[in-house]
Amino acid sequence: MNKIKKISAKIILRLFGRLLSDEQYLKVLFLATMGYPLSLTNPVTLNEKLQWLKLYDRNPKYTQLVDKISVKHWVAEKIGEEYIIPTYKVWNKAEDIDMSDLPDAFVLKTNHGCSTNGVYVVKNKNNFNIQEAKGKLSRLLKENVYPHTKEWPYKNIESKVFAEKSLGENIQDFKFFCFDGYAESVMVCYERETGFPKFYFFDENWELKRYNVRGKNAPEGFTMPSPQNYKKMFEIASTLSKGFSFVRVDLYNVDGKIYFGEMTFYPSSGLDPNILPEVDKYMGSLIKLPNKK
Repeated sequence: MNKIKKISAKIILRLFGRLLSDEQYLKVLFLATMGYPLSLTNPVTLNEKLQWLKLYDRNPKYTQLVDKISVKHWVAEKIGEEYIIPTYKVWNKAEDIDMSDLPDAFVLKTNHGCSTNGVYVVKNKNNFNIQEAKGKLSRLLKENVYPHTKEWPYKNIESKVFAEKSLGENIQDFKFFCFDGYAESVMVCYERETGFPKFYFFDENWELKRYNVRGKNAPEGFTMPSPQNYKKMFEIASTLSKGFSFVRVDLYNVDGKIYFGEMTFYPSSGLDPNILPEVDKYMGSLIKLPNKK
C-alpha cells in the first residue's frame, strides 16, 4: 500500500506540483519520499519537523547563513577569522572566471547550492578544463532549489561563483547535528572519493551512535580514528547553532586545524529515509519549534 501511495504522490507532483501551495507541495513530496503522511499540526520526527520549519520559521537571517560567501563573515564574527577558509575571488557570472592570478590549486564552487554538484577541486589549474566548468557553472547559477524542495532560504540568494583556498585532497568533513546550542552528534563520511561513501555517527565522547543502518550493523566495539581537537569541534558547532531550533554545522579538520564548512538547516531536505525510525523520533524530540513566522 505504501508503495502505491508513493507512486501516486510522485504522479501528482509531476502533473500538478506548480499549482500546489508550499504546504500542499510538501505534504505530497513527503508522502512520495518517506511513504507516510506528513503531520504539520503535530510533527514528531526530525524529518517532519524540518518540513514544519521550512514553512513556519522563515527568519530572513537564514538566507545569509546558507549563502556560502556571506556566511563566512557571520561565522568570523562569532568564532574568529582563523576558522574561515580564505576566499580568493568572487564572480557574478561563470563566463567571467579568470584563473590567471589564482594559485595552481584551489576550489571553485557556487554559493547558492545545497549539494556538491557545483564544486570543483582544482589540483592543477594548467590541467583543468575551465571552459567545460564554465558551461556547467553557468547552468547551475540559473537553478534554484526552492521550487523543488521549498527550502526558502535559498530562494532569494544572489547566485555567484567563487574560488577559495584548497585544503588538500580527500578532506573529510564532519557534520554536527545541533539543537539550539547542543551539538548532539557528528556524522562522519569516510571514503567519499570512492563513490561509495560510508556514514557513521559519533557522540562527544567519540562513541559510535547506531543511528543509521550502517551504524546499527557495525560490530560491537566498532570505532574509527577521532580527529585532533574533535572536542573543540563540538564546542564550535554548539556556539554556531545557538538560537536555531535545528541546524547542521559542517566543519573540516586538517591535522588538528579546524575550518568552517557550511550551515545546513534542512539536511537531505528533511526527507532522509536512512535514519532509523526510532532515531528520527528521538532527534525530533530535541527540536523545540518556535512561534510561526
